[in-house]
Amino acid sequence: MSEDTAQSEIDPKLLEILVCPQTRGPLVFDREKGELLSKGAALAYPIRDGVPIMLIDEARALTDKEIAAL
Repeated sequence: MSEDTAQSEIDPKLLEILVCPQTRGPLVFDREKGELLSKGAALAYPIRDGVPIMLIDEARALTDKEIAAL
């Protein structure tokens, strides 16, 4: 496992209980980008050093293409 992959991994049990702080809806893990995606809020929450940053101010807006792919 590469160093980048190790930093973007997240415990599957944690993923089951995490929800979007804005919508309280489900999140989708994007392993390639190291983010948790919320379709309802159209936001991507970063994962830094294996820790999801669940702050709306830290999230980036998803593009229409990214939303459609969810």
